Amino acid sequence: MAKKDHVSETPATQLLKAHRVDYSEHPYEYLEHGGAQHSAEVLGWDPYAVVKTLIMQDQDARPLVVLMHGNRKVSTKNLARQIGAKSVEPCKPEVANRHSGYLVVIGASSIH
Repeated sequence: MAKKDHVSETPATQLLKAHRVDYSEHPYEYLEHGGAQHSAEVLGWDPYAVVKTLIMQDQDARPLVVLMHGNRKVSTKNLARQIGAKSVEPCKPEVANRHSGYLVVIGASSIH
């Protein structure tokens, strides 16, 4: 039997395993600034079907997680208005990693 490639665990996969939820892994080679578009292309999926995770914060540094379709952008002004905040911005990579456990990839194409 062939050895299975190691895929890094995230808090999400740890939670799924702990609750015995079936899931499948779809590893692919990382491309800097590739984002959801690259993921969709490699996996042969419509970018709309890929969910990207953005770790943001409000003016008081309260974190929030934005899940959105891979081919969409978030308007920080509209998001702030919707949640009643003065402003919203992406967290710094080290802060986002602390909140989510994810490797943070900076890509301005998801935010405007």
